[in-house]
Amino acid sequence: MPTVTGGLSHPLARVVTMEPWTGHDVPTLPGQGTPPALYDSARQAVHRTRPREAATMYVCGITPYDATHLGHAATMITFDLVNRLWRDAGHDVRYVQNVTDIDDPLLERATRDGEDWMVLGMRETALFREDMEALRLVPPAHYVGAVESIPAIAAAVRRLLDAGAAYRLDDGTGDVYFTIAEAARFGYESNLTRAEMIPIAAERGGDPERPGKRDPLDPLLWRGAREGEPAWDGGDLGPGRPGWHIECAVIALGLLGDTIDVQGGGNDLLFPHHECSAAHAEVLTGAAPFAAHYVHAGMIGLDGEKMSKSRGNLVFVSRLRGDGVDPMAIRLALLSGHYRTDRTWTDDVLKTAEVRLGRWRAAAAAPAGPSGAELLARVRAQLADDLDTPGALATLDAWADAAADGEGDDRDAPALMARTADALLGVRL
Repeated sequence: MPTVTGGLSHPLARVVTMEPWTGHDVPTLPGQGTPPALYDSARQAVHRTRPREAATMYVCGITPYDATHLGHAATMITFDLVNRLWRDAGHDVRYVQNVTDIDDPLLERATRDGEDWMVLGMRETALFREDMEALRLVPPAHYVGAVESIPAIAAAVRRLLDAGAAYRLDDGTGDVYFTIAEAARFGYESNLTRAEMIPIAAERGGDPERPGKRDPLDPLLWRGAREGEPAWDGGDLGPGRPGWHIECAVIALGLLGDTIDVQGGGNDLLFPHHECSAAHAEVLTGAAPFAAHYVHAGMIGLDGEKMSKSRGNLVFVSRLRGDGVDPMAIRLALLSGHYRTDRTWTDDVLKTAEVRLGRWRAAAAAPAGPSGAELLARVRAQLADDLDTPGALATLDAWADAAADGEGDDRDAPALMARTADALLGVRL
């Protein structure tokens, strides 16, 4: 594997990052929790996270061509739980999230609607921030757009070329591709065979059929300028814009270092996006694995069908909020299934969450209840076990039912129950 010498932190350190959403105070709980064990897609098993003093996490954010749908929200809530559990375990958290504010889907939507792509991206990013704030997500330390990172990305692409890990396509386009043959461990994260990778790459933004590539799976690093498309100065790369996977690799390396604790996103990002971004990062630094845990959240469907823009069945957080749905009920509904499972959104799922929220709020206002310390310990243990939110919700349900029946004489328990729900699950009662 060729190694590119010299850190990437200095070019990205000059980037002025976006403002994330406004955060909320997270209650402090007595004692200390345990860093969560999480399923690592590369090792295909659950392992305890073992962050150093500061835990590091990179989560792939939105491509802002549409409003925040429930799939986005479920993914972001998953990693918000990881953030909260690390904090409860006494760790500082260095969390970076990107915005892919230049990409083909954004340009295609802007063209379709006759709108400026920058205006579209800014509007949908602003709406995403509003949704995240309403759902009480702890904001990232760095919220970074791809556009703001282009100088650092172009520098990384030039260094990959110099190291022999990238090549220019010989067709006059100015396009530059990464050579996966130089990434000795390529495929370790997704555990897919080559035969499986090729059709998935074609479905998810790749171009395995493109003539002139050394390998059908080689991913695009730099797209040369095209008529009618935005382009940036790439120095000796020529004008153009970055490929998708290299954006995340450079942003993560520049702000978090050569290796991180968690790289996260939806399970549709496992391949090719996370596989390729990890390969880019490892060739750029020589450090492997790029992430100790590759963590992927399941998809959200609607009434038994996959939720997607092509089907026109997206459920948007902003629309639910506009209809008067309590954001805490939305959050509880998304927490009712395990984060790794593909699951379905229905009216019944939301109604169950609304009833649960009302029951918890009533219990939090009770004069007393069963032991709050025992409740906290059990919820902590369940969430530390690969984010077992269904188990944690059931534990809180049982406590709320007992409190409503007048069981228990712990007068401090209702307040501790409310703080537990807020601090660990992000549900304000």
